[in-house]
Amino acid sequence: METKKKYFMDCHLAGRMYHDADEVWNELKVGTKLYLVRDAENPYDGDAVAVAYADEQNNEPVCIGYIPRDENQPLASFLDMGYNDIFECRINRIIPDAHPEQQVHITIWIKRK
Repeated sequence: METKKKYFMDCHLAGRMYHDADEVWNELKVGTKLYLVRDAENPYDGDAVAVAYADEQNNEPVCIGYIPRDENQPLASFLDMGYNDIFECRINRIIPDAHPEQQVHITIWIKRK
């Protein structure tokens, strides 16, 4: 049987308290689909990869945080090479009472072409 996706990485959502996660907090659940957006112009991290949420009404995506700096380089390289559509990103855990940097955890898979 062919696998539809392969595990790539897990991480927490960095910078959550500095972005717009509070605007959509009530919509974020385990399993919620998120989008990876390369932020090459980021003044703090040349390998920055933003994590965005877009609701079902196709509203403009909202940046809710970033892939942590110490884990983003391989992902940034793939995105820089144009492999934007091979990744699937979903929330795997939400811990509301944790420090904002540890509240949202995500899993990223590589989708089969």
